[in-house]
Order: sequence, then structure tokens, then C-alpha cells
Amino acid sequence: MNTKRIVSYRDVFTYAGAFIALLIGSGFATGQEIMQYFAAWGFWGMAGAVVCFALLAYVGVVFISCGYHREFEKPNDIYKYFCGPYLGTFYDYFSILFIYMSYIVMVGGASATGAQHYHWPNWLGGALLAGLAMLTVVFGLKRIVDVIGKIGPAIVVLSIIVAVGALWIHRGGISTADSYVKALRAAGEIKVASTNWLLAVGSYVGFCMLWLAAFLGQVGRGARSHRDGRAGAILGAGGFSLAVILMSLAILFAMPSIEGLNHSQIPNLILAGEIAPWLANVFSVVILLGIYTTAVPLLWNVIARFAEDRTKKFTIITAVLGVIGAVIGIFLEFDVLVNYVYVLNGYVGLALLCILFLRTILGKHKELREGAPVKKFSDGTEILPEE
Repeated sequence: MNTKRIVSYRDVFTYAGAFIALLIGSGFATGQEIMQYFAAWGFWGMAGAVVCFALLAYVGVVFISCGYHREFEKPNDIYKYFCGPYLGTFYDYFSILFIYMSYIVMVGGASATGAQHYHWPNWLGGALLAGLAMLTVVFGLKRIVDVIGKIGPAIVVLSIIVAVGALWIHRGGISTADSYVKALRAAGEIKVASTNWLLAVGSYVGFCMLWLAAFLGQVGRGARSHRDGRAGAILGAGGFSLAVILMSLAILFAMPSIEGLNHSQIPNLILAGEIAPWLANVFSVVILLGIYTTAVPLLWNVIARFAEDRTKKFTIITAVLGVIGAVIGIFLEFDVLVNYVYVLNGYVGLALLCILFLRTILGKHKELREGAPVKKFSDGTEILPEE
């Protein structure tokens, strides 16, 4: 038997890229999500971003490890593994509903970006996004991971460039930004994700978990190395959180000097345009790519719940649900979608986070390393379970 461990930096970066790309959807790429969950809470929001990194790294490692060792036949079986048959069934169906609603949010973000920057008809951006997402989903999970795993890191790099440029331009806002945003909150002039920054972080990680669980479980199932999968989750959480912190600070520092930024549907485009008009054009493409890289795995998660990957039934359901979601997303306000869909569902995800913590405290996390099958691949390689 040819048994060996494979450590591949390429795989680590691919897993990290897929992790990042899934989370960088319309909410992050446009800045709407960043403003409501982090920048709206001033400097406490930055503390929240650090907490967010620790929690996302934790859940990412758990989900990928669990998928690697348990090799769930159905993606959403991961909920029954953690929560038991009854609560797990609830999370199974609830997560599918939420993930589908999140796909609708992606369509809304594409419509808003196209309308604000390109002055397209309100329906065009969402229709293009839905069409591309449906085509990609039909190609299957492996192709999705390969595609979005390469786009994700590029989006993070460009987002950080815009954030650093905006921070430099508005560096004087460091002295007034915190009090200014506090006044906006008191006057109800900025949408916030919760009643305090810590609950906002909990809600944020909660809805991210509902996105990540089934998808990362399947990524872990297909990983050639447990170590690479865990490293990819940590690297992905770190890269994403760094981008969150820098974008949050950029929006926060810019608010006192840019009138109406707190009411903008796409605040990141305004920041990019201040640096250079051509950069706003480039970043608008980045936003649309960010929306695409999240919409694709979200839609795939929903379809995979009802049909086997790359079958005729899978293709038909993809077309039907893809079109229905597109129609809904085009006609609803983007910032309202983010505020209601993400925040309310995030609290349900927060309960799942508490369950994961409880299992860790009780030592149930050891099950992630027990009874793991030997990994066998088409090239004849076999990899024993890793501690």
C-alpha cells in the first residue's frame, strides 16, 4: 500500500481562497455589510473584527476536519452530526432556506452595483449574476472550488489596496470618527446589525457559519490532507479578517468627511472613486466578482440538498431556483436585504456556534479524529488519518 502524507501549499492557498471567496459576497464587497456590522460601532467594531477572526478560524477548522474524517454523504449531514437528529434536521432545512435567501441578497448586490456605478437598468446586474452563477453551478463542486479559490485572494488584495488608500486620504478622521458614528447611531442615521458590537459579531459569525458548514464539510471531504485543510481554514479566516479590519477603518475614518456615505448602497465604490476614478471602475468589477464567488457556492449548497451533483435533476433545479431567486433579488432594496436577512438569521447561526463550543468543552471534538477512513485517490495514493 502506497501510504504517504501530502503537504501542498497550492492546496492550502486554494482552500483558503475558497473560504475567503465564499464570505466575500455582495455585503462585504460593496461595504454595506462592513458598515452595518463593524464600522457603525466605531473602534469597538475593530475589536469585533479581531473576535471575528478567532471564531471564524475555529469553526473553519472544525468544519473542514469534520468533513475530512466523517466524509458525509450529504453536505447537510454535518448539522445532524453536531446537533443530533432533531435539532440537526431543523438546521438542515433552516440553513437551506437562509442560504437561498443569501443568494437572493447576492442578486440584489449585483443589481445595486450595476445601477449605481454603470447606470444600468436595475434588473441587468442581477440577471447577469444569476446567469453566470447557474452556469458555474452546473459544472460541479470541484470546478467551483478551483474557480473561486483563485478569485478570492485577488479580491482580498484589491480590497486591501482600496482600504489602505482610503485610510491615507482620510487619516485625519481618526480623531473624530468614533464620536461621529456614535452620533449617527443615536440619531438613527446609520443601519446597525444589532444592539451592541459583541452581539453584532455573534450574528455575523452565525450567518457565516450557516454559509460555511455544508460547503467546508464537502471541501474537507475532498481534501488530500487534513493538515492542509486546517491550514487553509486558518489562513482564509486571517486574510478575510484583515480585509474586514482595513475596510472597516477606511469607512469609519471617511464618514465624517464624505456626506451621505452612511446612506450609500455601495460605500466601497465611493472610497475607490476618491483615490482615482479609474480605480472605481476596476473596483466595480472586483465587487461583481466578489458577489459571483459567493453566489455560486450558495446556490450549489441549495441544489445539492435536493439532487446529486451534475445530474439532469440537478441542472433543472438549478435553473428553476436560480431564476426565482433572481426575480426576487432584483426588486428588493439591497441594504434592507442585508439588514434583515443576515442579522435575523445570524442569531440562529449563533446558537450553532454555542453547540460547537459545548461539544468542545465536553471533549466531543475528539470524535473528529477517531474512526477516520483511509483516504484513497484516483492516482493510487492512500493517506492515513492525521492527528
